[in-house]
Amino acid sequence: MASTATRTADPDRRMIRKAMNTPMLEADEELALARSWKESADEKALHKLTGAYMRLVAAIAAKFKQYGLPYGDLVQEGAVGLMQAAERFDPDRGVRFSTYASWWVRASIQDYVLRNWSIVRTGTTSAHKSLFFNLRRLRAQIGDTDELLSSASRAKIAKELGVSEDDVELMAGRLSGADPSLNAPLGGEDGDAARQDFLVDDNESPEDTYMSVHDSVWRNDRLRSAMERALNERERFIIAKRRLNEDGATLAKLGDILNLSKERVRQIEAQAFSKLKKALTEEADPRESGLIPAA
Repeated sequence: MASTATRTADPDRRMIRKAMNTPMLEADEELALARSWKESADEKALHKLTGAYMRLVAAIAAKFKQYGLPYGDLVQEGAVGLMQAAERFDPDRGVRFSTYASWWVRASIQDYVLRNWSIVRTGTTSAHKSLFFNLRRLRAQIGDTDELLSSASRAKIAKELGVSEDDVELMAGRLSGADPSLNAPLGGEDGDAARQDFLVDDNESPEDTYMSVHDSVWRNDRLRSAMERALNERERFIIAKRRLNEDGATLAKLGDILNLSKERVRQIEAQAFSKLKKALTEEADPRESGLIPAA
C-alpha cells in the first residue's frame, strides 16, 4: 500500500507534468486573454492564461528547494502568487504577463519559505528577507565559510545588500543554528528521555475544563431563574446592565434610558440586589457563592 507521503506527492507531480506540457502563449494571445479577464471577468481566459505559466511557477519554485520544504508546496504557493498577478495585471501597460507574474510568484514562495523554514521566526522586514535569501550566496562568493562571520565579511555583506551590520550578524546567527528535535534523546543521566518529556503543560486538564464549563452553565441558569422569579422587568434591566455586563453601564446612562435620576437608579439597583440575594439564599447551594458581583 502506498504511503501517505507518496499519495500526497502524486497529485503534485501530475500537476507539474501537466504544466510543463502546456504550450506557451504568444504575446498577442497573452494580451487578449489578459484583457478578456480584466474587462469581462472571463474565467476561461483566466484559466488559460495562468495555466500557460504554471511552468514558470515550477521553474521558480525549483530554485527554493534547498530550504528543505516540499517542492509541491512551493509550487502551490507560487500558484497563489500567479493568481494574484493575474488579478492585478494591467494589459495596457505594455509589459508581458510572464515578466509581471515572476515577481508575484517569487514573492509568494519567499513568504512561504520564511513562514515555514524554522519554528523560530526568521524576520519579516525587507532587510531580514534580503539577508535570508542572499546571505549564504554572498558568504560563498567572498570565501567566508567559518562558523562565525568575520567583521570584514559582515561589513562587505551589509554594504552589498544595503542593510545594517547588526542585521547581518543577527541573520547569520539564526541561519547557523538548527531547530532541535523534541523527540531527540537527551542522553547522559536522563537516559532515553526526550526533550518533550520535560515540557510542562500549564493548561487545565480536560476534567477541570469540563467542570468549569459545567459549573458556569449551572450558575447562569440559577441566576437567570432567580432574576425571573424575584425581580420585575426594570430591576432585571438595571442588574443586567450594571452587574452582568463587562462594560458596566453608568447610573447616569441608565437614568437617561429609564427617564430617572441617578440616585433613583442607585436605589432600585440596591433593592434589586437585595431581593436577588434573598432569592438565591432560599435555595442555598455551596456553588452559588459568587453568582453575582458583590455590592
